[in-house]
Amino acid sequence: MSEKKKQKHKKKKKYRVFWFFAKFQLFLLLLVAVALGWYYFGGYAQTVSKLQKEAKELVRASDEGTFRSVETSLVYDANGTLVSTLKGEKDVYYLDYEDIPAYASAAMVSIEDKKFYSHNGIDVKAIMRAAKAMIQNGKVTQGGSTITQQLARNIFLNQDIKWERKIEEMFIAVELEKIYSKNKIMEFYLNNIYFGNGYYGIQAASKGYFNTDVNELDLSHIAFLCAIPNNPTLYDPVQNPENTIKRRNRILDQMHEDGKIKEDTCEDAKEQEIVLNRPQKAKSDYVETYTYNCAIRELMRQQGFEFRSEFGSEEERSKYEEEYDVMYEECQKSLYTKGYRIYTSIDLNMQQLLQDAVDNGLAEFTEQNEEGIFTLQGSAVCVDNHTGYVKAIVGGRNQNLPGYTLNRAYQSFRQPGSAIKPLIVYTPALERNYTPDTMVEDVKTEEGPANAGGGYEGSIPLRYAVQTSKNTVAWSMFEELTPEVGLSYLKEMNFARLDEQDLRPTSALGGLTNGVSAVEMASAYAALEHDGKYREPTCITKITDAQDNVILETANEEKEVYKSNAARMMTDMLVSVIQSGTGRGLAFSDMPCAGKTGTTNDNKDGWFVGYTDYYTTSVWVGYDMPRELPGLTGSGHPGSIWKSFMEQIHVGLQPVNFLPYIDENNYDYNNDVNPDDNENNLVSPQEGLPPEGVPM
Repeated sequence: MSEKKKQKHKKKKKYRVFWFFAKFQLFLLLLVAVALGWYYFGGYAQTVSKLQKEAKELVRASDEGTFRSVETSLVYDANGTLVSTLKGEKDVYYLDYEDIPAYASAAMVSIEDKKFYSHNGIDVKAIMRAAKAMIQNGKVTQGGSTITQQLARNIFLNQDIKWERKIEEMFIAVELEKIYSKNKIMEFYLNNIYFGNGYYGIQAASKGYFNTDVNELDLSHIAFLCAIPNNPTLYDPVQNPENTIKRRNRILDQMHEDGKIKEDTCEDAKEQEIVLNRPQKAKSDYVETYTYNCAIRELMRQQGFEFRSEFGSEEERSKYEEEYDVMYEECQKSLYTKGYRIYTSIDLNMQQLLQDAVDNGLAEFTEQNEEGIFTLQGSAVCVDNHTGYVKAIVGGRNQNLPGYTLNRAYQSFRQPGSAIKPLIVYTPALERNYTPDTMVEDVKTEEGPANAGGGYEGSIPLRYAVQTSKNTVAWSMFEELTPEVGLSYLKEMNFARLDEQDLRPTSALGGLTNGVSAVEMASAYAALEHDGKYREPTCITKITDAQDNVILETANEEKEVYKSNAARMMTDMLVSVIQSGTGRGLAFSDMPCAGKTGTTNDNKDGWFVGYTDYYTTSVWVGYDMPRELPGLTGSGHPGSIWKSFMEQIHVGLQPVNFLPYIDENNYDYNNDVNPDDNENNLVSPQEGLPPEGVPM
């Protein structure tokens, strides 16, 4: 190519590059113009301007007292007796900046906001990094919020993830930096952030977790506390101490990288063992934990959260659980700061009777684990059949232990054994042309289960099969019904831990993957007594503010799960269970009652769930770490606990018969069928045993 042609080619190339950049700049200008137009004419400019104005007003109206204030929430039982007090106690545990350990401030700056002392309230680069990470990962993986923004959110806003809240948060942060010094903002921050378990501020956290002033703590313990606020649920020192330790170590590494501590100091602190020393306090352990959980869920529901138990994919489940945790934490915080008056259906007198029944019923079992907790445990729940509300709840044996303990009544899920049969087999079948008189076949099939005691009686009435808890009959009826149909009734009653693997015949005998809770069983059996109408269990009747203005009231709406005549037939057969079946000996002398036993494979779980017109009570007995308890049956320890409690709460009540069902044949097998008097033939430690090799 000649020199002249080369120059001409270069000139054309220059023009092409020039026009490309000219067009690109024009495109950017048009894009900016469209964005500005969208911003102004779409109403966003007006919204942002309004948010900025509100931010200025909020901050200008504040003073140091704004960051110390807290309102105490109170919880009352059904009789107006004060149950507990929920107070963040910021006013008691507030520390001035000079009294806050330097390590605490340094730790928070290193892990939360490295540019704290140089920015004006917001860190633009951090926000851009968070936005980029969100685009790359499809979800929020980095916070981007400065310490000042976090303070703004905790004091003036909420945890809402809408863009308006984020914009207002930034405006408030900038305004705070104009009025208060960096040290004062750090003081406000460390006195207001949430450290989990009801502790607001680092001094309250130090008292709550280590029973000492924060100034008495060393570097390792301070870093441990500073690990919690980023996610008080994930880094809960009581429930997830291993997570807290990992984040503590990360904080120490960051402090070393930032030059705030030496390498040997960092390593020594990471090696140090952390042992909690929580102070003891007077408490109604199981009542309080269940009440707080119910109150939080009611507040979540009021704010529009939709509870779910079924998901199309693991990704969908994960997203739901993430949203659930955020909302749960926000509503939990409000219990300690909003001055609520929480009114409950709990009767403290009945509560004590139920606790005593569990304690006395298991008193002979004295074995304890390394933490001093009884290894054999029990839980029990009583529901008022007239209202559907929980009247008493016991989550374990009473022990003088610090802090709150596991509430097994709603937090533990165990195999129900034969106690599940009326819910997913018999009552659904009674809706489909079966009656207590229907003849069914008690025969051993190739893939089916064995009966307790090993005997088979051929053609028998359904009532007799229920009385004697025939596994063969429940299995074949469940297969005829199909697991999908049977388990749909539990889904209608919000059983939380159902699994796709439960769609199998063994579920008919209680072989569920994750199990059920005592609260779920009590509310489900209460639905049988209530003509098949289910009411979601709760103990919250209403919540008001400190001036008694109603914030929410629970309606306890009814949902028909079973047809009324089917529920009445089931109740009538469960009366037979107590009178002459596997629950024989548990009937009251003058009060009609119905119930069902349940014992799982290898005697690991024992259940009794029963009711009168007045109350339904479910009782579970077993080890926290499932293992065999020789001789355990539903009619044994669970049944005796149930009878002891129920007889006491029915003293002075007028006997009430259950509603009759419609029977075209008008034939009563309750008076006609008499099972073998040998109790060993009626109930066995292996009631509910699945086929050999099938896990329970």
